[in-house]
Amino acid sequence: MFLKEHKKVSLHVACGDITNAKIEDGKLVIRSSDNFLIDVLESGRKDIESAIRWQGLDLQFEVVKFESVQQKTEKDIKKVTSFFGNKVTIED
Repeated sequence: MFLKEHKKVSLHVACGDITNAKIEDGKLVIRSSDNFLIDVLESGRKDIESAIRWQGLDLQFEVVKFESVQQKTEKDIKKVTSFFGNKVTIED
């Protein structure tokens, strides 16, 4: 509500895309593999921290990037392709 009221609509919408958040050791920790979401959250850090305080919470804010299973798989496919070219076929 704070972000929307303070005309930070894009940041408000981005926060709606957060699917992995928890409070640990006095921090609100957001984990994501989405580079765009991470960039938006990092650039709006001060506004998010203000929104957290507005809610009456005394928490630090942290964004943690991780690789999704799909990203790891794509990275492995690129690595195998670079070794063998397009001559590798995967059968079930």
